[in-house]
Amino acid sequence: MTTRHVPRGAILLAAALTASMGAGSPAVAAEHQRTAPGKVWDRLARCESGGNWHINTGNGYYGGLQFLRSTWAAYGGERYARYPHRAARAEQIEVASRLRDARGGYGAWPSCARRLGLPR
Repeated sequence: MTTRHVPRGAILLAAALTASMGAGSPAVAAEHQRTAPGKVWDRLARCESGGNWHINTGNGYYGGLQFLRSTWAAYGGERYARYPHRAARAEQIEVASRLRDARGGYGAWPSCARRLGLPR
């Protein structure tokens, strides 16, 4: 039996490429959707707003997931409340899910998605 030496750098490069390719794959996205959806959104809200679903700091972003009012309206949020911070947690999650699905990931929350390892 012959053995072949593979340089350590090649192994590390292959591992890095495999990991980076998997992060945005449909399988990973599906896994995030199968995980209790509320848990993912709660983690994202903790990162975005300290987990306060009714926050309005006056910075132009509202609610637990820090929606711009225009984004909230564009994805149907006004059926629940004019401003995101006045909507219930479940309603904010419903609108956020539409946004995530339309954009193919959590890219609307770039910093926190990256920090939490969510597909963007």
